[in-house]
Amino acid sequence: MRVDGDVAESVRIEGGILVGHDGSECAQHALRWAGELARRSGLDLHVLRAWSMTSAPRPASWSPGYVPPMDDWAGAVYEELNKHVTAARLDPSVRVTCHVVHRSPAKGLIETAAGADLLVVGARGRGGFGGLLLGSVSDQVVHHAPCPVTVIRSGTGTSLVRGQTTLPA
Repeated sequence: MRVDGDVAESVRIEGGILVGHDGSECAQHALRWAGELARRSGLDLHVLRAWSMTSAPRPASWSPGYVPPMDDWAGAVYEELNKHVTAARLDPSVRVTCHVVHRSPAKGLIETAAGADLLVVGARGRGGFGGLLLGSVSDQVVHHAPCPVTVIRSGTGTSLVRGQTTLPA
C-alpha cells in the first residue's frame, strides 16, 4: 500500500471475509480463525484497522513538538497491521488485503461490512463490567453489522455467531 495524502475514511469491499484488527492478541486469534475459514472456503480475507491519532503507532517522522502529516500516521498503522498479518502465518493460498481507515472502530467495521459475506472480530471485553462477554466494538457490530458476524473469544475455544451463513464452520 502506498499512502499518498488521501487518508481513507472508508473502504469498499466486494465479498469475502472481513476481520477487524486492533493490534491486540485477541484480534490475532480472530485473524487466524478468519484466515483458516478463508482458506477452507476459498474466500478473500480483508483485514481492517480503524484508527485515530490516539490509537495509532507513532510514525517514523514523529518527534517532540512536531505532529506529522496524517498520511504518515496512516502509513504507520498500515505497517503495524502488515506485521500482525505476517505474524499470523496464514496459509499462503489465502488472498489477504489489508485496509486502514481513519474512523472509529465500530463505525469503520460496520460500514465496510456492507460488502462482506462475514465479519469476524475478537472480544476483548475490557470494559468496567467484569462479567461482560463482549467488548464495546464487538457489541456494536453484533447489533448493527449488515452481514453475519462471528465474535472470537480468546482462550475459550468458543465463538459467538449472529446471522445466518452458509460458510463452512
